[in-house]
Amino acid sequence: MKRAQILLLVLAFSVPSDTILAAPPPELNARGNMPASTQLHPELSGAEIISKAHEAAGGHSFVRPGTLFLSGYNILRTANGSEKLWDHYAMWRVFEEEKPDAHVASGKVRIEAWTGENLALLLTFDGQTTYNQDGPMEDQSANKMWSNNFGFSAIRNALDPGWLQDRRPDDLLDGQPAYLVELTDPAGGKTLFGFRQSDFAILYVGFDTPRGWHERRYSHFFRKPGYDWLQAGRVRLFYNGVKANEAIWTDYRIGEPMNDRLFQPEGPPDSPGW
Repeated sequence: MKRAQILLLVLAFSVPSDTILAAPPPELNARGNMPASTQLHPELSGAEIISKAHEAAGGHSFVRPGTLFLSGYNILRTANGSEKLWDHYAMWRVFEEEKPDAHVASGKVRIEAWTGENLALLLTFDGQTTYNQDGPMEDQSANKMWSNNFGFSAIRNALDPGWLQDRRPDDLLDGQPAYLVELTDPAGGKTLFGFRQSDFAILYVGFDTPRGWHERRYSHFFRKPGYDWLQAGRVRLFYNGVKANEAIWTDYRIGEPMNDRLFQPEGPPDSPGW
């Protein structure tokens, strides 16, 4: 019995002569053909990467724009794989100077969408109340819905007092080597950002929401004459890894005054309001 047990052990740990063993990992300096397999510029801190990203996105006008208007169109992806087009789509935004919690409604926002001549969506927040095309929504628990959408603006406040910027492992985002930095806001919320290593453009944001893990991927950047602002022309939105929609932005304006009535609609508009 003992001899049989020894034989079994020998067979278990023997490797056939035709077995191909895994090669050892390459030396650190030999991994140059594998972008993002190691940290690029490990001396850069999370805060330094954020600072460079601010500069690349437009400097002070990006960090403290005051207001932002975006227009374009939106393609919605349904659960069965079909799609729906909002051919006129716009967002008006008024930013707060401080943002202690990146994922609660703050400032003011209006989102308006049309399919042809038909209003598809009107949703606003005036700083306290959420409205739709019928006026103030009776169920103001709708305010919590904004946590599915608020998060990107964390990048503007990321270097404010009370915020933390922790560098995470570099990665490939849509095949592009990227720095990743996790922000922690004063309320303890986490937001993960990705920045293209070649120019510090913002490629990615990810954060937890009541709807699941939410990601946005940014591409097709453009600038307008006379503006330092760098705008992503395409924003793909995902929940739990599944694409929900993609907004295509074709125009923007920053720093323009916005009337409070824009965020307190008394009824549906007759036509696109831009």
